[in-house]
Parts: sequence; structure tokens; C-alpha cells
Amino acid sequence: MALDTFERSAPPIFRQGLSAISKLVLLGLLSILLMAADHRLKISYPVRAGIAMVLAPLQWLSLQPGRAAQGLSEYFVDLDKARDAAQSFQARSIGQTQRLQQVEQLLQENAQLRELLDLRKEFAGPSKPVQVLYATTDAYSERVIVDRGHNGGIEPGSAVIDAAGVFGQITRVYPLISEVTLLTDRDQSIPVMNARTGTRHVANGDPNTLGGSLELKFVPAGADMKEGDLLTTSGIDGVYPAGLHVGTITQIDRRIDSSFARVHAKPMAVVRGRHLLVLAPVKDWPALPAPVVPVKNHSKHKTSATPAAAASGVKP
Repeated sequence: MALDTFERSAPPIFRQGLSAISKLVLLGLLSILLMAADHRLKISYPVRAGIAMVLAPLQWLSLQPGRAAQGLSEYFVDLDKARDAAQSFQARSIGQTQRLQQVEQLLQENAQLRELLDLRKEFAGPSKPVQVLYATTDAYSERVIVDRGHNGGIEPGSAVIDAAGVFGQITRVYPLISEVTLLTDRDQSIPVMNARTGTRHVANGDPNTLGGSLELKFVPAGADMKEGDLLTTSGIDGVYPAGLHVGTITQIDRRIDSSFARVHAKPMAVVRGRHLLVLAPVKDWPALPAPVVPVKNHSKHKTSATPAAAASGVKP
């Protein structure tokens, strides 16, 4: 008979120990007892602390790849946010700078317009405000274009001024625009008077000296003239009203071999803004009304005998 046919398990009569259900109940009660004891007496705390101390380096190493990946992603995200914030700040800064420049320009134009309005009240003749559009491209002339022409009431030969003084003269008039020749143009001349001495001269434009100036020709070498003297319009030409500021003398060259001195003056008016004032020629200004002389009433000074004398034909 083969050996594998024999039954190797113990017969039921010799089996000893608890049943599986009893073991389950017993182990369950033991677990509950251990959990209650651990909760009350902290029996497993030293064991857990030791295990945690041993596993802490392993946990730290296991967390490093995730932390590195998270930090790298946050770095790129923060970098993109910083770039977007920098671009947004730059755009806002440019916009605010542009608005600030526009505000400053508007303030300057407002101040210039107020000065022109105050200056306009000083003249009895007709005047019209104009705005500079652009400067001509001719390199051999000093001219600008304004936004009013014949349709706007601009006449050739009109004087053009700003708040500082004489700017130039209208030389060409078109239907919608006009051409203004500056005082520093070589073809422009203006009669002036020295405000200190009262002597009259003719100033011609000189665009090459002092970056654009006025030259007083045929001035005697011994004439009473100093640097800093104010030149004003004399008003004898019938174009410019008298008393307008033209420029200040900045250079006087008296030569021994010449009987005339070379005198240069710097114009008072420069292209500071876009707004100018056009004055019609003085010869076209309307005549001023004759002053009304008040008639004094002498009736209060007459005596009571005046009516009687008048009645009798005797002069009082």
C-alpha cells in the first residue's frame, strides 16, 4: 500500500484548542483592550516615536522629488506673472506719462491763450487768433503755416504776434491757410525804436547769426546803444502798431575801419506754442471816435438876476 494513502491529520478525538470564531472574538476583545490602554496610558507612543525617527529621513527623501517639481513649476509661474506684471506696469507708466505730457501741454496752451486774450484787449484794431500747423520745408527761409486764410478774414501784410512780442508778418494768403514769414527771415525787415534812447532803425532778418537774429544796419559807430537795450516797433510803417516788443540787443561790433557798427538783436518772440494773434495793418484800423468833451452847466453859478437881465435884453 502506498504511503500517500495514509491520512496524516489527527483524528477529531485528539484535536484541541479554540474554534475560529472563538479566536476571532478573543482577538477582537484583545485589540479593543490594547487600543483603550494605548489611548489611556500611551503605551505605543515610544514605539511610534522611534519608528517615526527612523522613517523621517526616508520620508524626507521621498518628498524631495515632488517638492522640487512643485518649486520648479511655481518658479516658472511666478516668472510669467512677474513678466506680465512688469509689462502691465510699463504700459500703465507709458500711458500715465503720455497723459501727464498732454496735461502739461494743455496747461501751457491755456496759459498762452490767456496771455493772447489779455494782449488782444490792448489793441483797438481787429485781431484774429490762429494756430501754427507746420513749418515750411524750405531750408533758405523762415516761414510757418497757420490754419486761417482769406476765408477766415486774414489779409496780406498783417502783423503776427504772440505774448512775448512780434512774431512775423503774413506774406501769402490762401483760401484756408496763410504763410507767416518770421522776423529772422533774410527777406524780412521791420522799423524799430530803441526804447531807452528813442532812436529809430530798420531791423533786417539774419538767420545765420546767433541761430537767428535781427541786424540793425547803418547804425553809426558812435551811436548811444548798449547790449540789453529793448527794441520796439516804431509804428511809422502803418503795419505794426507802435510799442510792440521786437527784441533785445545782444551784440554790438564797432570797427575802427568802418563808420557803421554791426548790431544784432535777439527776437523776443519764439515758437513757444501753437497759438498766435494776427493784427490787421494799422492803416486799415477803423478810426477812433472823437472824444466827447463834457459840457459844464453854469446855471448853478448864475444869480437870480440873470432871468431878469435876459428878459430886458441885457447880457449877463
